[in-house]
Amino acid sequence: MKQITVMGKYPVFTLTVNKNETRFKNVDEILAYLKEQIQAHPVAAYIGEFDHYAHTKSLEAGEIAQEIKAAKNIICCFGKALLKPEVMAIRPRSIGVAEMEDAFVVSFLEAPNPEANNAMEAWAKGIAG
Repeated sequence: MKQITVMGKYPVFTLTVNKNETRFKNVDEILAYLKEQIQAHPVAAYIGEFDHYAHTKSLEAGEIAQEIKAAKNIICCFGKALLKPEVMAIRPRSIGVAEMEDAFVVSFLEAPNPEANNAMEAWAKGIAG
C-alpha cells in the first residue's frame, strides 16, 4: 500500500492487486468482502455502494479511461464522536475499487482518524492473497 497525493492536494492510500494474486474475480466480490469487514468492525457502519462507472457512463459528457473496466465505491462511517458539526464534512469514508485488465486498484482518502486508516488499509491488504 502506498500513499500518494491526487490532484496536488488529496492524500490517498492506494493498492494495486494483480488478478492472479487474489481470490476475487470482480469488483462486486471485493465489495461484498469489504461489506463483511465493515459489518464486523466494532465502530464502522455500512452505508451503501455507488457504481461510479455506470453513473459516469450514463452522462452525456462522461469520460472513462479505456483501461478501467468497472469502478464502484463502498461507503461507511467510523464516526464514534460528533463533537462539532464541521466534522461531518470529512465523513463518511469511501473505498474505491476499480477493475483494470489485469488488476484491481483499491483506494481511499486519508481519514483524520488513524484507527479508520489502519482498518481500511488492513481490509485492502486482505484483498491480496
